[in-house]
Amino acid sequence: MAKTDIFNSVPDLKYSEERPKTNSDEFEKVIEARRSIRLYTAEPVPPEIVEKCLDIALKAPNSSNLQQWQFYWIQNQEKRKAITEACFNQPAAKTAAELIVAVARTDTWKKHAEQMLEAFKDQPIEVPKSAVEYYKKLCPIVYNQGPLGLFGVLKKIGFYITGLTRPIVREPTNQADMRVWAHKSTALACENLMLAFSAYGYDTCPMEGYDSKRVKSILGLPKKAEICMIVSAGKRDVKGVYGPRVRFPREQFIFKV
Repeated sequence: MAKTDIFNSVPDLKYSEERPKTNSDEFEKVIEARRSIRLYTAEPVPPEIVEKCLDIALKAPNSSNLQQWQFYWIQNQEKRKAITEACFNQPAAKTAAELIVAVARTDTWKKHAEQMLEAFKDQPIEVPKSAVEYYKKLCPIVYNQGPLGLFGVLKKIGFYITGLTRPIVREPTNQADMRVWAHKSTALACENLMLAFSAYGYDTCPMEGYDSKRVKSILGLPKKAEICMIVSAGKRDVKGVYGPRVRFPREQFIFKV
């Protein structure tokens, strides 16, 4: 293994990638075309398009490449009916050609860290030793909160003391932090998913109006799995957009410091 610190130095890797050519004008069209659609036509989405969009979702950036997401493409009609009801039968769910439930997982980090270590063995380059050590030793410290969250409490105290003299990562130190961690990466993947549908000429709506407990029960999800959002997809009806896009002044949100 190559010896280097991947966090504050550039490893001497015998690997490079050329950046694919992209078209900014076409990308802007994809962004502008994406609206939250509340009513769809009866036109189906070809299954191969859904598959491609899901694959694109999985290419989203995510924390430590631990890929703490799951996507449930609802095809069983009984589950579809139950999830639609759990979404209060809102038109965005009831008229959609497809429903995809995005799930954030706070409990898969250990398994996925082990998968990363296995993946390193097949890499065409020499993996930095610090990368191996990160997944082998640091991940269990960072993401493990311990029984009743006690290890997280000790970490929080340790981070505070260390942070008095130098920069230190402060989270996660409890299950709430883990939830934020998992939802951030899952939401990034959801954006990929919706933009992919937009690029293929279909529409989406990211829904937060649902009974999360019922949805988890319908899908048989474990306790530490959380519904991030439910994305509906299809072809928009002419009445599917309820009004012009509203955005507040950019100076409310963008600051040059």
